[in-house]
Amino acid sequence: MSGARDKIILVEDNMATLTMGRNMLKTFYEVYPAPSAAKLFEILINVIPDLILMDIEMPEMDGYEAMRRLKADPRFADIPVIFLTAKDDEDSELEGLNLGAVDYCYKPFSAPLLLKRIETHLCMDKQKKELQAGKSVLSEHAGTLAMMVREEAREILKLQNAILTIVTEMMEYRDKSTGGHINRTTLYLRALTEEMVREGVYADETAGWDMDAFWASAQLHDLGKVSVSDVILNKPGKLTAEEYDAIKTHVTAGIDAVERILSLTNEHVFLRHALLTVGTHHEKWDGSGYPIGLKGKNIPLEGRLMAIADVYDALISARPYKKPFAHEDACRIIREGAGKHFDPALVDVFENVRDEFERIAKEAALG
Repeated sequence: MSGARDKIILVEDNMATLTMGRNMLKTFYEVYPAPSAAKLFEILINVIPDLILMDIEMPEMDGYEAMRRLKADPRFADIPVIFLTAKDDEDSELEGLNLGAVDYCYKPFSAPLLLKRIETHLCMDKQKKELQAGKSVLSEHAGTLAMMVREEAREILKLQNAILTIVTEMMEYRDKSTGGHINRTTLYLRALTEEMVREGVYADETAGWDMDAFWASAQLHDLGKVSVSDVILNKPGKLTAEEYDAIKTHVTAGIDAVERILSLTNEHVFLRHALLTVGTHHEKWDGSGYPIGLKGKNIPLEGRLMAIADVYDALISARPYKKPFAHEDACRIIREGAGKHFDPALVDVFENVRDEFERIAKEAALG
């Protein structure tokens, strides 16, 4: 036999049987004879065997009690144990197997049969350890792969945010009257949504939302303005009806842009949120909004939330055709719009974060 030999501890209080067993096994294995269970535990201090052969009927500590102690100690719990016994009854065998023995051999034992059983159980134990080692390696590889995926996801998110920043800056560069609007509305939206979640409003609807993706998508709510004439966007005065109709086309233009992106890439929750935010933030609770005239809860929640953030910022911001409203006046207008322009439940939520809106407006300098 090449290489290190498997170690077996033979526990037997009958000296004749112990000697015979040792002589039978030493040709194939490294054998450690133990005349008692107490001696077994002394040997275990220095030697961890590959298998234990143990008599059941022993004075002071029998095989069952020794087995209990082995299983209670993490150092020895996985060592396979074959019981040796003169008892020939099912109850004794069942008790031994229930305690964790891998096999049961009756004395006087047949040498060839016992050797074959030892070989079988050693082989099974080695396969078990190899399988566990393989699982450990797979788990390690899986952990490494998961870390790589997370890192790649972070890089994709950084790229997405960088693109969003450039796109929104370009949008605001064209519409000189709304400087900082996109940043502020995104911050308002986050404050409003977080309060909505805290209060449990629309909890079922938002249970599966990726909030980071939703908040990021809000930056695109006016994406379609890139299709509107600079002359109209920057007109220093009130718009005509025709010009206002041209402004309203920014919603459908934004929808078309997001849908084109969706057609060119795999579906992404960010884009799904963006489609609803872009397409419905000008709808009104009473059905008088645009572009479709959706009413009540038929308006996606993304659009109903965005409507409050968008209108608040428009009210407190200076425009070529109006002076900015004071914070209190803007809050009053939103409250009066409950059930008409806005979802009443969300207006109630807004009332609890109105001070946060004011803080955001002051810290994110108004254009």
